[in-house]
Amino acid sequence: MTTDQIILFALFAGVFGMLLWGRYRYDLVAFSALLLGVVLGVVDTKHAFDGFGHPATLVVALVLVVSAGLVRSGAVFLITRTLIDSSRSLGAHIAIMGGVGGVLSAFMNNVAALALLMPVDIQTARKAGRGPALSLMPLSFATILGGMATLIGTPPNIIIATIRGESLGEPFQMFDFAPVGGLTAIVGLIFVALVGWRLIPTRDDALKAVEDLAPYVAELTVPAGNKVIGKRIFELEEAAQSADVALIGLIRDGKRRYGPARTAVLQEDDTLVIEATPDALDEFRSALSLAFSESEREERLKADGAGLDMIEVVVPTESRITGRSAQAIGLHWRQRTVVMGLSRQGQRITSRLRQTEIEAGDILLLLVPKGTGPDVVEWLGVLPLADRGLAVTEDSKTWAAIGIFAAAVLAASLGLVYLPIALGIVVVAYVLLRILPLSELYDNIEWPVVVLLGSMIPLGAALETSGGTELIAGSLISLTQGWPAWAILTVLMVVTMTLSDVLNNTATAIVAAPIGIQMAQTLGVSPDPFLMAVAVAASCAFLTPIGHKNNTLILGPGGYRFGDYWRMGLPLEILVVVVSIPLILIFWPL
Repeated sequence: MTTDQIILFALFAGVFGMLLWGRYRYDLVAFSALLLGVVLGVVDTKHAFDGFGHPATLVVALVLVVSAGLVRSGAVFLITRTLIDSSRSLGAHIAIMGGVGGVLSAFMNNVAALALLMPVDIQTARKAGRGPALSLMPLSFATILGGMATLIGTPPNIIIATIRGESLGEPFQMFDFAPVGGLTAIVGLIFVALVGWRLIPTRDDALKAVEDLAPYVAELTVPAGNKVIGKRIFELEEAAQSADVALIGLIRDGKRRYGPARTAVLQEDDTLVIEATPDALDEFRSALSLAFSESEREERLKADGAGLDMIEVVVPTESRITGRSAQAIGLHWRQRTVVMGLSRQGQRITSRLRQTEIEAGDILLLLVPKGTGPDVVEWLGVLPLADRGLAVTEDSKTWAAIGIFAAAVLAASLGLVYLPIALGIVVVAYVLLRILPLSELYDNIEWPVVVLLGSMIPLGAALETSGGTELIAGSLISLTQGWPAWAILTVLMVVTMTLSDVLNNTATAIVAAPIGIQMAQTLGVSPDPFLMAVAVAASCAFLTPIGHKNNTLILGPGGYRFGDYWRMGLPLEILVVVVSIPLILIFWPL
């Protein structure tokens, strides 16, 4: 080994060791290693930061922003509210949720897909009277599997496609991964729905691991031309149950009615009184195209074009609003703020929300202009609750968001537009159409992942330039000398999969893809099957909660322990290897 190779292997060993230790965040570890590589002379100073402008880094960042736009537009509610039913058997629920999650994660970041479906799954578990542990892990695994089907579904695919373009002159296209990744994902989803969930250990306290969100009493108004006009209130029960909302009354002509109002025929400007959590409130409003109770005030809040925020606050004794109503203190005209909901344990609210006298200990759900939350909180003298990332769905722009994204994917798939450019156009369109507020644009990019990619790509390039990847590939070939092609691919997959289970899958792909290409060149065969093997293996991290962010996300809400994952994850990884190797040899022959 040369001196440069020794230094680079030591750097990678240090990075992997620090990532396993987990004491410091992965982006800091990777960036420190990059700087150390420059200081030690193994990374060229002129190219040290090339990774931050690398197409793979840009695509990952843009996919995260596009994912946020799809969520804010209500595109996800459109899908989930028509498919999710708590009365289904657990197996059927897992199959449907897993299918939805798999399809979504094929076209958006799989972490984002899980993040938006996880609350739906938890709510369904609550309605069904079971803990979420039996369904959250299958949902996490399904979103990981679904990401393998397309180029933009998961960062490893993006990285591998880009490395192929740099090494062989042409990158993988949008759906080149589908024959292997898509079919493997389908088999994996069938296993998860039929068998996998039965292997998850159950605990009596699993439901307690989910945060018990206090419901609010809120008001939603029936606007002109709405589809519910002419219906009786009890006809809305199905939509209410689907969104986990309780219909508790009706306000007409300023008078509130309870009980008998269930049979009342809805009219324009009627106000429904409901009880719901913030997310359920927004889902129900979006599903039926209802308006907030103070629709005129809402329109004034939107007038500046920056968008709206929902914030939750607790009212202390010394607050400006204690003992008074929102109307009495001029909350709207002074602070451009609307009271959306009020939570008061054990007491019924008998007047309009803006006229209700607020008591110490009440929890308010406030609608405020984007970015003004801290000022409103200070003016009112209230205490903000922990930020749960509440957002107001722009349901009037659902189809516009879907159409723009679909057109971009089609154009990129046909080779008409370079993928990063297509995704960039989607982001610009979302901002111009106010599907995604400009103030939130950069909030949705996961900067630690960008720093990780930007740091690891130059280190990976240096390892390849120094002959390090050739050395590793030669060692693996020597180990498998005389073995059939399927056995060599299996060894590469197992090694890559093992790394991905304990390390970041992005870092694993950056290291393993050049090794796969070098192995193919040494054997004198096509590198494509080796790259596909790396793509599948780098994505399939099912043994631990640290191998993939999705597994980490469900750890707390599901009440899991570190050792719970391998029970379903190990047979799933074995199944992935058994299924994908023949598919690779069929669709990407040597």
